[in-house]
Amino acid sequence: MRWIAYIVKCLLAGFVAMQVYFAVQIALWISLDPSTTAFQRAERWRLCTWHWSCPVYSMWTPYDKISNNLKRAVLVSEDDIFFQHKGVRVEDMQKAWEKNQQKSQLGGKAKMPLRGGSTITQQLAKNLFLSSEQNYFRKGQELIITGLLELTLPKQRLFEIYLNSVEWGEGIFGIGAASAHYYATVPAALDLDQSAALASALPAPKCFDKEQYCRRGSINYPARQEFILENMGRVALAPVPQSKTTTKNTK
Repeated sequence: MRWIAYIVKCLLAGFVAMQVYFAVQIALWISLDPSTTAFQRAERWRLCTWHWSCPVYSMWTPYDKISNNLKRAVLVSEDDIFFQHKGVRVEDMQKAWEKNQQKSQLGGKAKMPLRGGSTITQQLAKNLFLSSEQNYFRKGQELIITGLLELTLPKQRLFEIYLNSVEWGEGIFGIGAASAHYYATVPAALDLDQSAALASALPAPKCFDKEQYCRRGSINYPARQEFILENMGRVALAPVPQSKTTTKNTK
């Protein structure tokens, strides 16, 4: 039985070491910008393998150089109370799980909801460190990293990293590359319609960019854009003080 105990201890030590690595990396991002993410590296390998020339683009844009229109549009699309929650929205996760179960029972024909169960912080945790593989261990690790991100970095910094690392099309990462690719402009100049269009792309950015990635019953982008435009005025771009959580805040 000693060898079993030894294996268990090794696995536990490896697990703890991995969490320490994640914690150190996140702490560095208090002042340093992430140069790449696990998802970006996986996409670069898929598109380029060993080639030096590779159609993968990203340009870091500081938070204050990104249009507030885009920030509000992304919040409506992905996580409208991002600045109020602690990283996880349990009710949304439960609803997303139930809808996935319904979709499985209907053979995958159920309509995709406007927003999934993952918060912006959870998406960021997955993009920064994890693979796209779906299993309970990966989901558990995602939740641990989500907690580390929320404990270590301010909300605005989390949102800045997200906007600069999320996929916006095949080989297009971050709002700097996205605004240049789709509108030949800079993130600060994005107007309401452009921002709503870019935010509508986030659940399926490759399909938004190239029709070859679209499947039957894929997202209705015009409908998403209309919903986003209608709701951009109600989201907050900063944490709401506890005493004012019951009042409308659109700062």
